[in-house]
Amino acid sequence: MSNKIKILDIKRVNQKLNRLAWQVYEQNSAEKKIIVVGIASRGLILAKQLVKTIEEISDIETTIGYLELDKVNPYNKEVSVDLSPDEYLGKVVILCDDVLNSGKTLMYAAKHFLTTPLTKLSTLVLVDRNHNRYPIKADYVGLSLATTLKEYINIELKGANKGVYLS
Repeated sequence: MSNKIKILDIKRVNQKLNRLAWQVYEQNSAEKKIIVVGIASRGLILAKQLVKTIEEISDIETTIGYLELDKVNPYNKEVSVDLSPDEYLGKVVILCDDVLNSGKTLMYAAKHFLTTPLTKLSTLVLVDRNHNRYPIKADYVGLSLATTLKEYINIELKGANKGVYLS
């Protein structure tokens, strides 16, 4: 990690996750149940940590889902979700990912849910890089960070190196 700059340490990442959980709760306090879907591996880790806090601070019942897609070429492979459409029909769905870069991943992930009537579909990211090329935004953002296109954001969500790094 020597050539990486630590943007957020473990304490600040946890603060951001806590604030995001409170925002989700405040915006959905009238709901009895919400579905939190993590995109790929880091989005799922983020979703699990978010749900843990939501369950601590509220009475909202939560279900965690996992969405997998080809992030490089999402149009070449079907999006797969470990939940059936009946499980999120008429519910609030929060789509979670670690970083919003161009918006392509969130756009294709959100597209999957457009064939099922939902109460609301929201997006949540830990870091928004502000390089959107697709017409999608994050409803809940932990950190908005202006970067160059050559810079890379690496997020560790487990272990002693938990944090957000810029390289």
